[in-house]
Amino acid sequence: MEVILKEDVNKLGHRGDVVKVADGYGRNYLLPEKLAIEATSANKAVIEQMKSSAVRKSAKEKSGAEELGKQLDAVELVFERKVGEHEHLFGSVTSGDIAHQLQEKGFTVDRRKIALDDPLRTLGEFHVPIKLHREVTAHVKVTVKSDAPEELAAVAAPASDEAAEEGTED
Repeated sequence: MEVILKEDVNKLGHRGDVVKVADGYGRNYLLPEKLAIEATSANKAVIEQMKSSAVRKSAKEKSGAEELGKQLDAVELVFERKVGEHEHLFGSVTSGDIAHQLQEKGFTVDRRKIALDDPLRTLGEFHVPIKLHREVTAHVKVTVKSDAPEELAAVAAPASDEAAEEGTED
């Protein structure tokens, strides 16, 4: 089956491309999701108009993505999580968590555009790529830290100070 892509489809093609796909994939996924139209002779005539509008739309999306990318490069997100032994998190920081915190800061980013291969499961600083456009990728600094390091340090520090003072008085 030949179809004309109306949107970019990962690992298949870009908007406006005419591609051959399996009948089931085209009928059951691409057409119902309005990601493609059948490549009939009438639709092939319309494809030229689609391509010109697609170029304009892509240029507009790219400029918007570049602007958003510049803003996102300056963003730093901090997540506090419970930590077990060896600085291993009890939970993890996922792309959904990152998208939610970005939304709280006023940035609307779909979690599927956050290119996080595996959830973050250790403490530290990470630079997470966000694919805003096929040619534009921003990086957000994500810091994962323990949710109670100050409390533990405050409890442990006075006890060690008292022990040190007792040792000097003798």
